[in-house]
Amino acid sequence: MGYPNGIGGKVCRGVRGATTVTVNTREAILTATRELLRLIIKANGIAPDDVASAFFTTTLDLNADYPAIAARQLGWLNVALMCAHEMAIPHGLPQCIRVLVHWNTTRAQNEVHHVYIRGAEHLRPDRKMPIIVEDDELDALYPHGFKPDQPETQPIQEENS
Repeated sequence: MGYPNGIGGKVCRGVRGATTVTVNTREAILTATRELLRLIIKANGIAPDDVASAFFTTTLDLNADYPAIAARQLGWLNVALMCAHEMAIPHGLPQCIRVLVHWNTTRAQNEVHHVYIRGAEHLRPDRKMPIIVEDDELDALYPHGFKPDQPETQPIQEENS
């Protein structure tokens, strides 16, 4: 017998987000992706153990590094992550990073907050919302996560699997 509302009342919801960068560098891609993920986490109260997987895409003009590395830096060490390129649409937003997070939650579909920032707001104007993230609020959810003010000790190798 299955659970009509998922396990323990949780179901898997998709959380979307997008951001842009101005240069194709590892630092720009990871900084923008961390910012986007932090805002998604804050807007929805996402705990690392509730993330089933995340699918990242970039436009073809971004290839300096995998945006999924930013998720690893935030502590998503056991989350299945995948990266790919977006379709090359002539009128598409350039230098864009997108993410689809699969999140196990008890929230209804209309209670999920999607985040579009840094020029990506026009992709989904209906999803535009101001979000302010305080580090201490995220520290409660991610006590061992990446701190932007601390240097990385060594690069994290992404396996893309």
